[in-house]
Amino acid sequence: MSQITTHVLDTAIGKPAEGIDLTLSHLVNGKWDLLGGGTTDRDGRVSDLLPNEVILKEGRYKVLFVTESYFDKQKVEAFYPYAEVVFDISGDGEHYHIPLLLSPFGYSTYRGS
Repeated sequence: MSQITTHVLDTAIGKPAEGIDLTLSHLVNGKWDLLGGGTTDRDGRVSDLLPNEVILKEGRYKVLFVTESYFDKQKVEAFYPYAEVVFDISGDGEHYHIPLLLSPFGYSTYRGS
């Protein structure tokens, strides 16, 4: 399993959000270095965000969820074109799950397991 996983749920319809493009980046010397990306599947997950053997260093990371095209496809007006979730990891190889609860006019996240 990838050290970083995510799951996007559309709370307005009570279902996983399929088709959301996202990227994972690492902050290095004040610039975001792209590490990987993907598109959520029908379960709202990206199973291969990083290769399984990659162990991330301690530091600041972000997942950028591009929500605009997801809502456009549904013909739903939405307020946020994307959601950025920035977080710090300890560099010990621990698994980090970054879920996103999404609706057209809001979103939230938490440290998952």
